[in-house]
Amino acid sequence: MKGVRAERGVSYVEVLVAAAVIAAALVPAMESLSMALTATAVHEDLTASHYHLDTRMTELLAEPFAALDAEAQAVADPGAATSYSDAPGATRRRLVYLSRYDGDNADADADPFTGIDAGLLWIRVEIENTVQAQETLRGQ
Repeated sequence: MKGVRAERGVSYVEVLVAAAVIAAALVPAMESLSMALTATAVHEDLTASHYHLDTRMTELLAEPFAALDAEAQAVADPGAATSYSDAPGATRRRLVYLSRYDGDNADADADPFTGIDAGLLWIRVEIENTVQAQETLRGQ
């Protein structure tokens, strides 16, 4: 069997080419993992903020209606935070807004904060300096 030569093993050049291909593929893979870790941290922060808001809203809805209504009347401006808000400087400070609400629009001005209905409150909880907020209406 002259001329037929059995190949044994892998040549040095083939090993180098394979290493280069693997190295070229690892760079984008590592970058995508880095982005995934960043996205996970952002998601964890948003989730924690959501539950922080949800806790305050649950506490407010457990308050007697008369107490919330008295606070809403004490703060005439629906854009002003109430005493139910967290203290200034608190981490993820929650601002609470209360107002009587015009649910039936009987005055026909399309402003939910004029011509108010007795027994209907608007409650908003937001985290200061963010867009995260929850709001609801509560009846007597």
